[in-house]
Amino acid sequence: MRSDPAAPWYRQLHWQILVALALGLAAGALGGPALAAKVGWLGTLFITLLKMIVVPLVLASIITGVASIGTGQALGRMFGRTFGFYVLSSLLAILTGLVLANLLRPGDGIEMTAAASRALPEGVSTPSSVPDLLLGMVPENVVASAARADLLALIVFGILFGIAASGLAEEPREKLIGFFDGFFQGMLRLTGMVLRLAPIGVFGLVARAVAEFGLTAFRAMLLYMAMIALGLAIHFFLTLPALLKLLGGIRARTHYRNIAEPLAIAFTTSSSAATLPSTIAAVESKVGVSRRVTSFVLPMGATVNMDGTALYECAGVLFIAQALDIGLTFGQQAVVVLTSLLASIGAAAVPSAGLVVIFIVLEAVGLRGPQVEALVGFMLAVDRPLDMARTAVNVTSDTCAAAIVARAEGETGVDVEPG
Repeated sequence: MRSDPAAPWYRQLHWQILVALALGLAAGALGGPALAAKVGWLGTLFITLLKMIVVPLVLASIITGVASIGTGQALGRMFGRTFGFYVLSSLLAILTGLVLANLLRPGDGIEMTAAASRALPEGVSTPSSVPDLLLGMVPENVVASAARADLLALIVFGILFGIAASGLAEEPREKLIGFFDGFFQGMLRLTGMVLRLAPIGVFGLVARAVAEFGLTAFRAMLLYMAMIALGLAIHFFLTLPALLKLLGGIRARTHYRNIAEPLAIAFTTSSSAATLPSTIAAVESKVGVSRRVTSFVLPMGATVNMDGTALYECAGVLFIAQALDIGLTFGQQAVVVLTSLLASIGAAAVPSAGLVVIFIVLEAVGLRGPQVEALVGFMLAVDRPLDMARTAVNVTSDTCAAAIVARAEGETGVDVEPG
């Protein structure tokens, strides 16, 4: 949801969340466990509302994005190049988060002793083999998968259904896409309504967490924030420039100068969707990409390409596992990588979307329970600046894809060096 920058500060969501954070810290420190029992349900309610919108939001987002691509050999070639870049860049972002989380281990600093009386999550559960993992991604019954919130299976179904819908005749295809697009717009509105309750949810989560864990738990959040910020910086300043140079022969300095306006809008709105009109205008007029490419690559990217979100989901899940003193094996971390990649494809282009879809990755390794919810509350409380930076990285990756695909399609006026 987008805040009105002209509104008074106290009506802007990020300021409301920061105030709620401060009040939650004070209330938890002063009220102790007694207060935690009284206000903790507010945080649980907010988490439940977020979980409520995950299935329809992700499914509608994927189907509308994939089905709107269309058919034809040239379009199929462009789809392959576009989607291939998105998968590659997201995977590189996830691996960056994975390496940093294992090196820095920010969750080790959180003291969980005060909450020892609470039941820890039931451990981690992962498929026993790669075939089991792949078989588990294909739903036997889509309705049953939705009822179980088996989002990996729903993501796979959404992609396959979107591809099938794009091959229909024009009239049924337009009707079907129109239905899911309208449903998606409704889910975006509902998501905005839920996120307006974020200050109340943050207050309940933080007050309960501080009462149970103590204020010392927040010291590790500084390292967590530094880890996410460092990962995003590496992807923005090293990984994406390398992809621009290697795949498109483009200098990052030139490209970044040409997309300065959408970058600023992305950073302030925290929404790839809200930034999309500016992104398309800048990529066409300044980067020099044709409308044929921008109209295909950029809307698709705003739906399925979330490098910053993918990095955040992987590193965030490892942070939670470390805080709970649960060691993830190499195979289990591989599941986190794959799930983060698939979940980021289904993240809606709205603020704090990563907060919604992180539950997909948590569920994939069996991390659930009140302590997990409290830690997600910690992450939400400090998420505003990180969300702004993630969105800027997401939009940058979209524009890089448009420039690289345009060069691959034979366009010569893309990111031309100034004379």
